[in-house]
Amino acid sequence: MDIFLQQLVNGLTIGSMFALIALGYTMVYGVMKLINFAHGDLVAGSAFVALFIFSKLLGGQVSVLSVTGVFVLTIVCISILGFTLERFAYRPLRSAPRLSAVVSALGASMVIQNGIMLLWGPQMHIFPELIPQIIWEVGGVVVSLMQIIIMVLSMILMIALYFFVEKTKIGTAIRASAIDQDAARLMGINVNNIIVTIFIIGSSLGAVGGIFIGLYYRGITFNMGWQYGLYAFVAAIMGGIGNIPGAMLGGMLLGLFNAFIAGYISSTWADAFTFILLIVILIVRPTGILGERVAEKV
Repeated sequence: MDIFLQQLVNGLTIGSMFALIALGYTMVYGVMKLINFAHGDLVAGSAFVALFIFSKLLGGQVSVLSVTGVFVLTIVCISILGFTLERFAYRPLRSAPRLSAVVSALGASMVIQNGIMLLWGPQMHIFPELIPQIIWEVGGVVVSLMQIIIMVLSMILMIALYFFVEKTKIGTAIRASAIDQDAARLMGINVNNIIVTIFIIGSSLGAVGGIFIGLYYRGITFNMGWQYGLYAFVAAIMGGIGNIPGAMLGGMLLGLFNAFIAGYISSTWADAFTFILLIVILIVRPTGILGERVAEKV
């Protein structure tokens, strides 16, 4: 029972990070019908940008102000990178065949990944310990302050995003653009601005996810974006790509599944079982767990 509860906590922590990153995939796909393969590299880039900001710009001293500064400045930097990506890699190809945009996304992914390697080198870097190592043990289950912060902040961001999309005027425009861009333009919606908005929001959530990955795993590498991007992509498909609640659910389920496989079988088999699970879900429910109900929404 202790192992079950411990893996439940670990799975919710990992799932929170997967869900944040998966939201970037699902929002872009929901409006543009594009798989943004460079999203995972934005996540990796955010971990390195956060490392640079903390160690070089903020003096490497841990305080509430410096940690807040790391989050805010990293989000701003990665949002600008996401905006640049949309402006120069995807916007010129909007009227081109979809395959062209996919190739552009793969090219952008390689450019960002190699850019990180050029700036920070191919070796692993150790992410700073921004959150004190405070640990509680309750009934044999170990929970750290970092895990609680990751789960709580992720949940707040996901709930805020959900209400932003469902209850605000911009959110309504995003949902309208996801259903029919031409009709949205006729209704006076600036679809260009909506697409820029979803790239900025998706990149911001990915930036937070990248910082969480650095905080939780500590070791960061220039090519880690491919691995975590792939997990988040699988999570988005599991939940129903293009569906915001689906991305949240898919991320959580994938995190729990990985944690239980690692706890009861072996962490080396986690990837294999993850893709077996994906294949099973696609066979049983090709649109994902929540894909059918709101398939055309963001």
